[in-house]
Amino acid sequence: MTAPGNAAGRLPADGGDLDELGVQEALSLVNEAARTSAVPAPGAPGGPQASAPPAPSGTSAQSPASPASAPSAPSTEAGRRHSGGLPWRQARAVADRAGHASRATRHRNRLPAQVALDEALGLVLSAPLTALTDLPPFDTSAMDGWAVAGPGPWQVREDGVLAGDAEPAPLADGEAAPIATGARVPRDTTAVLRSEHGRLDPSGRLHAQRETGHGQDIRPRGQECRSGDQLLPAGTPVTPPVLGLAAAAGYDTLGVGPRPRAEILVLGDELLTEGRPRDGLIRDALGPMLPPWLRVLGAEVTAVRRLGDDAEALRRAVVGSEADLIVTTGGTASGPVDHVHPILREAGAELLVDGVQVRPGHPMLLARLQDGRLLVGLPGNPLAAVSGLLTLAQPLLRALGEHPAPEPYALPLAEGVQGHPHDTRLVPVVVRADRAQPLHYTGPAMLRGMAAADALAVIPPGGLRAGEESELLDLPWTLAGTGVCFT
Repeated sequence: MTAPGNAAGRLPADGGDLDELGVQEALSLVNEAARTSAVPAPGAPGGPQASAPPAPSGTSAQSPASPASAPSAPSTEAGRRHSGGLPWRQARAVADRAGHASRATRHRNRLPAQVALDEALGLVLSAPLTALTDLPPFDTSAMDGWAVAGPGPWQVREDGVLAGDAEPAPLADGEAAPIATGARVPRDTTAVLRSEHGRLDPSGRLHAQRETGHGQDIRPRGQECRSGDQLLPAGTPVTPPVLGLAAAAGYDTLGVGPRPRAEILVLGDELLTEGRPRDGLIRDALGPMLPPWLRVLGAEVTAVRRLGDDAEALRRAVVGSEADLIVTTGGTASGPVDHVHPILREAGAELLVDGVQVRPGHPMLLARLQDGRLLVGLPGNPLAAVSGLLTLAQPLLRALGEHPAPEPYALPLAEGVQGHPHDTRLVPVVVRADRAQPLHYTGPAMLRGMAAADALAVIPPGGLRAGEESELLDLPWTLAGTGVCFT
């Protein structure tokens, strides 16, 4: 089965497998592709709602479709309203700009902190990292063997030199001393002869079995840096190698920028926090998932609060929060218990992003409160919420935390992927060698495919065929370095 209206010819060669889209996405493809004229905005009088079947507010913010006989909106509104928000890339750019603007204002009075090395992973240097000592701080042996002076053969003295020993006695010409890797070489040492390159004769004299050059296998003092040299500039993310370099250079603490503070508000009366689903209630998947995800994106999660579908509780939580970023789950559409938009209007917030042309997750939003705090409203369906995290929260937190944006990259798809007629799709994939393998179980409410994924493939409207390249969004815990910071 293929989606109608694919004039661009971007569907997979075999027409794709709509089963992998889930029932909701399949309905969306059929319904939206059938509309060839301008349509009213979602939620507007006579306008189409999201095409998926209705679901409880905490798990889906979609509503039933309006009658087909309703009048169309004016053509000037068609492009924006038909898609239900900003183009996906534009929404990410808006989130990035909002993060930079918030950092310049709200973080102005938050001074850089001095933290212990084991607390600095994932943060950003607030000042250049300058060497506090020469590295290495003295001439050291690069190999196990003998420190030798002058041409051989050499008379080997009994006292060897180990790493950590105080300064050893100098060598006389024609003398050698056993030495360990990392040990301080005696004064007047010509070279270090490796263990495998030397031979002791019956009288105990050492002979070289290979030519030994002056300075061979000696790491001279200051080879890596001199005291006062700048090792890394301000703004460098603190990765495990940065921690090692800082320790080697003599640091016990690092000056780092403040970690953005985030508060999570979980909405929905139908959510359970323990046990199996029952009696129309379902388990909350986002409460356990979001805090570690935001931490790995560089945020300090200050609170996770479960509010149900209580408009007044939501209003108090939003107004009273002191976090740089508030993240809500569910309630972002226009259903009877979808309170996020009304609360934001009441608070005088500025909607920077109100819907995004992406599947799943198009009802996501980004708002700026009057005091400069930011709020990301995620859809309640789990995979749709993941889409919102990567679309809005990730670039926003990257800018707030002063992390550099990674260079985009693409890989060929191992299989064709069905596209949405108008919107970008984010599809979980695993990376195998030089190809991205799309995964199944990718409906908006599903996490089974996401749990096995290495990345999300960015699928443009119309889809991609097998072998065509797709941009990939890496998941932070699949990367080396700072991405492995869950604390």
